[in-house]
Amino acid sequence: MQDFWVKEIITDNIKHEIDYIGFDEVYSQKACDKFEYKNLKIYGLTPAQANVLKQTALTVGADCATHKDVITGKAEKSDCILGGSIDQIQKIAAKLKYQPFSLKKLGETLAVRYPKSTKTRIMGILNITEDSFSDGGEYLDITKAFQHLKEMIKDGADIIDIGAESTKPYSDPVPAEVQLERILPVMELIKKENIKVPISIDTRSSVVADKTIQAGAAIINDVSGMTYDWCMMDVVAKHKVFVILQHSKGTPKNMQDAPVYKNLMDDIFFDFKRQLAFADEKGIAKNKIIIDPGIGFGKTREQNFELLNRVEEFRVLGCPLMVGVSRKSLLDMPDADNATKDVFTVALNTLAVERNVDIIRVHNVKLHKKLLNMLNK
Repeated sequence: MQDFWVKEIITDNIKHEIDYIGFDEVYSQKACDKFEYKNLKIYGLTPAQANVLKQTALTVGADCATHKDVITGKAEKSDCILGGSIDQIQKIAAKLKYQPFSLKKLGETLAVRYPKSTKTRIMGILNITEDSFSDGGEYLDITKAFQHLKEMIKDGADIIDIGAESTKPYSDPVPAEVQLERILPVMELIKKENIKVPISIDTRSSVVADKTIQAGAAIINDVSGMTYDWCMMDVVAKHKVFVILQHSKGTPKNMQDAPVYKNLMDDIFFDFKRQLAFADEKGIAKNKIIIDPGIGFGKTREQNFELLNRVEEFRVLGCPLMVGVSRKSLLDMPDADNATKDVFTVALNTLAVERNVDIIRVHNVKLHKKLLNMLNK
């Protein structure tokens, strides 16, 4: 009797496997859509919409989970989970364009395919602070700060993120004038030496953002998601620079006081949707926005790991993704030295790279450049 050998294929490159067995190369790319499975969550459908979506899914061999009372019409609204191959979802999208109840718009939304990152970039961290959790006080001297900046560029940093205010848990805000006293001399040296690597400024202050953009900064990294200082959106819109929109629950002073979420991924997704809508109203172009789920900012250790494992879910927002785990408390090694923390940071950032994160924000650039070279990223 024949002995059948069977194993599961776990890969992000199913095309390689399809080509390897000798499948027709002309059709192999299209075939990939039949083998890549997606689960999509669709929010707030009426019973009529949910029923049509489910029946449409079944016609192509896919399925759709709805609230149990959708079939009777007792549920006012239902979130739905649509599961199928990419090929099936594209067929569902095409069919919905001819359905009533505004489902044409849903079909158009489902038809959009968001490309994955092909290259992960490294953002090197330069803390010009007294109380950073990692290297507070080490680079307060302008000469040392600038030297470290140049070392990170030499080691392979694609972006440099300069901050003069610690936003670690329970930290106090730093006045704008103090931040500027620390940052502007470094910006002057960057201009003097004609350094071309993009400079990001880690600040919640619109005053600091405005002055540093005028001094040459290309990106504003606001850990509050532009909610701490409501003038921040106006400054970013005026200068048309890139902005990193980070999710944070509360402020650094209180964000770790028992953070609670009804549904972690949904709550953060809805917060991003609201902030992106506000940014659009203010005239900030979507192609200028990078999103960061804010690991360590108002999340428990377990929630941080869930975010890291599911970070690709935010790609549907249509913005590049950034993740910052470097030397943070989710490593659970408060007494370890930075060299040890960096090794474990690299391990976690391997997950981020595998999940197609566009930017990783790190202290040890050299180690992460080796990681990306190893992974051909």
